[in-house]
Amino acid sequence: MTPLAMLTQFRALHRHLLGVVGTLNDTDYRQQYHFDLSPCGWHLGHCLWVENHWLRAIVQGDARRTRADARYYQPQYSAKPERGAKLPHQDHLLNTVAAGFEDNILLLAGEAGQLDPKHPLMVDNYLPLFLLQHHSQHLETLRMVLTQRALSRHRNAFHPQTRLRPSVLARDAIPIASGDYPIGGSKPLAFDNELNAGSARLEASAIGLRPVSNAEYLGFIEAGGYTDMNLWEDDGRAWLSQHPIEAPDHWRRDGRGWWYGIGLDGPHDLEPRAAVYGINLHEARAFARWAQATLPHELAWETAARQGRLSLAGQVWEWCDNTFFPYAGFKPFPYHEYSAPWFDSAHYTLRGASRFTPAHTRRPSFRNFHTADKRHIFAGMRLSF
Repeated sequence: MTPLAMLTQFRALHRHLLGVVGTLNDTDYRQQYHFDLSPCGWHLGHCLWVENHWLRAIVQGDARRTRADARYYQPQYSAKPERGAKLPHQDHLLNTVAAGFEDNILLLAGEAGQLDPKHPLMVDNYLPLFLLQHHSQHLETLRMVLTQRALSRHRNAFHPQTRLRPSVLARDAIPIASGDYPIGGSKPLAFDNELNAGSARLEASAIGLRPVSNAEYLGFIEAGGYTDMNLWEDDGRAWLSQHPIEAPDHWRRDGRGWWYGIGLDGPHDLEPRAAVYGINLHEARAFARWAQATLPHELAWETAARQGRLSLAGQVWEWCDNTFFPYAGFKPFPYHEYSAPWFDSAHYTLRGASRFTPAHTRRPSFRNFHTADKRHIFAGMRLSF
């Protein structure tokens, strides 16, 4: 039986997921607003399918609730551009998912069937914790979709009340002495890519006290950061030649040349001291070179975070300067596809969290990962000096 506190968290997360999708109309709920993001309706249906897959098909051995939709809600079998057209009417999906979520709450509570507590996935409530984190990640992704929706709808000029002005880059830094430091997480909370890490030997370094701010990033823009190709690595130059951008993903300018942002609720003034986001790894590396700095290795970031020394951590995901890699004792669990395929030298690690990240996936050892070109993921950076 799943503890009451955990069931309460499930219900709250279910309400959030249903609430986000329920605010849309049928057209918007099936619209793909970004080529890397699925429609909102698909995320909701996928979350129910994943619950049914693990709780019922895997633990109980009963696949009746998953068999019909398996090739649609399993990402590897369903292309993102095709997902919206295959969704049922919004009201039907909302009702189906709400009922399915409630059935699974009752199953977890032991009031509608039994889940074997000795099943490897149920020991120490591993599977309920896994599902809470899975849904939390999709809730954050829904916020990404809605941000792209706001960007696609923005037509009329917005005039910010205050002009964003560049500021000098702060170089306050946290020293990390050379030595061996504990790394990674432990069951039942940690994902497979966090486990069996042991300790890591770090060389002496210093990591920025705060993430780079909007005003600091504007300094890079106004200094010609997007036109000075000496600041960009080969991959970054190639990417920039195909994507002639001049600012973070959600920044826009009015007729006066004043920058403003576009978020979930539409256009807004950019807070100078807030962490910049909407940049990819290529942009982060170019900024770091301009600042005569580097990006931190993820293990240095984790070490500083464990010590509680990072200011403003959790505002944005923070790009690190290393590819996503397996720890020495890595073993795929509970399935191969969660981490292992992405140890491909093309995915890079991000640490921290964004302001849209639920509490279930906020911890120093959590590892996010994306390819270097992604700008829609609420990502910024912290420098290493």
